[in-house]
Amino acid sequence: MDDETFWNVIERCRAQTRDPDERLLWLRGHLAERPEAEILRFQVCLDTALVPTFTWDLWAAADRMLGWCSDDVFFYFRLWLVGLGRDTFERVARSPDALADVPQIHRLAGRSPAAWPDEEVPEWEELDYVAARAFEDVTGRTEDDFYDAMDALRVEDLESAEPVGERWDAALDAEASRRLPRLSALFPATDVL
Repeated sequence: MDDETFWNVIERCRAQTRDPDERLLWLRGHLAERPEAEILRFQVCLDTALVPTFTWDLWAAADRMLGWCSDDVFFYFRLWLVGLGRDTFERVARSPDALADVPQIHRLAGRSPAAWPDEEVPEWEELDYVAARAFEDVTGRTEDDFYDAMDALRVEDLESAEPVGERWDAALDAEASRRLPRLSALFPATDVL
């Protein structure tokens, strides 16, 4: 599996249903029809795809919308971005303020994050485990065996230890309005805090 194939699979998955759990089932089934090496490559492609989204600007954008964003929540948010498809993913990776153009984000504007239904929260943690589950289905081996097989690939971790760019506080209206003008208009500080 290469990057093109990875994104094609993500697009096909998106076309199946909007429900994230159903999409995971489809994706797991699709991967389980592939050889073990291709399942491992899917995970490598996913890990590689996430690298350009590991920025302080995108973290601040997530923080602005969610009202607070831990490292785990930010990771799950980035996985959710993958699920939006390559075009949206790459546009947001280049310019986090482009989140203001995402319909799923528009639907959240004006409501407190505490009032968002679970299925609308912009996170997709389980995407990070789908290859491991498909690996288990295909090989009959364990999740630990999956991670051992990933380690055996000796793929270099391309993600830096810290997000790229300058860290800043998304709760500061002046700074957020300067860096994320459209997103800040959708999520004023009084709505997210």
